[in-house]
Amino acid sequence: MAPFSTMELPLPTVAAALNKRRVYIPIPITFLYPLPMISLRRVKGYTGGEETSWALGQRVKVEPEVLSYPGQSVNLRCAFNDPSGIQLTQVTWIYEPKVGRSSNIAVYHPNFGAHFPEDTPQNGRVTFTTDPPSLPNPSIQISDVKMSDEGKYICEFATYPSGNELGVTSLIMLAKPQNKASTVTAVAGTKPVVVAKCESANGRPESKISWVTTASGNGTTVTKTGADNTVTVSSDYIMVPTAADNGKDISCVVTHRTQATPESFKMKLAVEYLPIVTIVGYDNNWYIGRTNVELNCQATGNPIPTTVTWKTLTGELPDTVVIKENKLTVLKVDDAVNTTFICEVKNRLGIGKEQVTALVRAPASGASCRRVEGMRAATSSRCVLQAGSGVEADSSGALFGPAGPRSGSGVGLR
Repeated sequence: MAPFSTMELPLPTVAAALNKRRVYIPIPITFLYPLPMISLRRVKGYTGGEETSWALGQRVKVEPEVLSYPGQSVNLRCAFNDPSGIQLTQVTWIYEPKVGRSSNIAVYHPNFGAHFPEDTPQNGRVTFTTDPPSLPNPSIQISDVKMSDEGKYICEFATYPSGNELGVTSLIMLAKPQNKASTVTAVAGTKPVVVAKCESANGRPESKISWVTTASGNGTTVTKTGADNTVTVSSDYIMVPTAADNGKDISCVVTHRTQATPESFKMKLAVEYLPIVTIVGYDNNWYIGRTNVELNCQATGNPIPTTVTWKTLTGELPDTVVIKENKLTVLKVDDAVNTTFICEVKNRLGIGKEQVTALVRAPASGASCRRVEGMRAATSSRCVLQAGSGVEADSSGALFGPAGPRSGSGVGLR
């Protein structure tokens, strides 16, 4: 049994407190003059206050809460402790649903026997656990329990000379929900859309759904009660998707009373977006005569890009340019490649593009070069411009002066 606590209350206060819980204890008229103090013991049962049951003198013993799944048989125990000096005349079990009117479902009188009213939701499914029933221990069993059986069950004794005494048991119906979750493919944009869904169906009591993700959004929850009193909870995760959100982790976490631990569904966001294109390889040092310079077109996209196209602002590629997949190679730099190169990448959503403008530099007039003696093997080859005043150039064409590399017209080795 659950622990008890005792407090002293004036009778009107007691009556008001009991009435709020829709529990009625007839009090003999002799108690009203004068107003006495009576001892009530509160059964500390189901949290939340509404399921608290009261009994005079702690003599009616019941379980504050009983759990059951649909289709099972459940025993509701009741006992009258220490009936010395009191005559028990009758016991009645009363069903009080969460919504609707109360009804007597089982009655026992030692002289008239057991009676089970027919106009009740539990008709044909209620029996006393002993035959014949025991007046001090009139426990009952409900078979083939249904979701609609959830509510309060009051074991009420008619006694002399104390009047009626009772105890209240709350029957909590459980149904294990069916949980599932999935992502919803979204297209990157500027408006909030659903990117993930989670559902906990046909549970009792209702489940709680939460979301765990680094993406910036919010979960919305809707509950729907079925005909059998089970509850379906649906939650959508809504956000403004961006390309950076594609592949981010997101988890739906379902918590329910029938689960020992929360159930977690780990997923990855699916966000579609146009190809994002970059061109790498241009070093701003294309000079006439330089050979085999390359530009690489790199792209990411969802869906995966399918085609890569190179073109220039004028549409035509120079004759010295060779294309292989995403790589553009200039076999020999000349004035014709002094242009803007455009790389277009296409996927199912459309085309993404990037461009780079190549600036072709002219070599120094009449320049020739000779290899500098004494250079270590680890360094690049250098030559000295014979037409210049001691200015050097390495094999890549970068120019050097007394202070190291400097900008200027490139020159090729010969």
